[in-house]
Amino acid sequence: MNAQSPDTTRSPGTAQPAVTVLGLGTMGRALATAFVAGGRRTTVWNRTPGKAAELVAAGATEAADPATAIEASDLVVVCLFDKDSVREALAPHVASLAGRTVAMLTTFTPADAREIAGWVGEHQAGYLGAALMAIPTMIGQPEAQFFYSGPEHLFDAHRETLSLLGTSAHVGVEVGTSALYETSLLTGMYAMFFGFYHGAALIRTGGVAAKEFAALAGPWIRAMTGSLDHAADFIDKGDYTTDVQSLLFNRSALDHITHVSDDQGISPELPALLREFMDRQIRAGHGADSATRAYESIARPQQG
Repeated sequence: MNAQSPDTTRSPGTAQPAVTVLGLGTMGRALATAFVAGGRRTTVWNRTPGKAAELVAAGATEAADPATAIEASDLVVVCLFDKDSVREALAPHVASLAGRTVAMLTTFTPADAREIAGWVGEHQAGYLGAALMAIPTMIGQPEAQFFYSGPEHLFDAHRETLSLLGTSAHVGVEVGTSALYETSLLTGMYAMFFGFYHGAALIRTGGVAAKEFAALAGPWIRAMTGSLDHAADFIDKGDYTTDVQSLLFNRSALDHITHVSDDQGISPELPALLREFMDRQIRAGHGADSATRAYESIARPQQG
């Protein structure tokens, strides 16, 4: 992280830095609440009225339309459903964005980010892509992680305000980079959850409740994450040579899981898919390499 820069989100005639939040779904309300609690002059707008009452009572200002909301602040945080809803909300008022910074806290693909950044840029607005790694109840806490990409000077200018939402970091000048961070981290999360779901289904065939399994799975998964750095070393070096935990060794474990799942009457599809990633590398002659080499089956599917 860079040294602190002065916050430039101040509205004329007020000592409070200003920020606008467009979109008051559950997450948008949490973002606006954190800004209000942090002493920011917060203006909010939502397509459907009636979601701003608590925010207004806490000190926020509700705008009647997006243009009024946008023009209230130099920093405009957009938390809508998708790219289409962003265009729908902003298109009639896009000229109002001139000279302002849009922080896009809407889930985008990297291509979406580049498209919308180019569009608002045509109207002389700055753009920060953003990845939000938190649930609404985490907003305002250090555990909430935010990754921003785009011109670093824009991030520096608004760092103090954005950091009210959680731990914030600038991860690259290419506006789509933050979307890659978000999607990559979500991939790990969903793979973890589906592994848990599979294990819960399997152990339940033996009469063990999911709650009991969760008490065992949590510590086990946390312990296993300690090996991620070791796996990353293999991947970054591109050298999977090892004398322990080979593909062939781990393939036998997945074969076992697949067969037991089938025997117990639950779907064997998840372990079978993981086994296939290993099998592609084994068929290519890499069975003695580290099991981490299965990464290559994902990263270079055309070579599998």
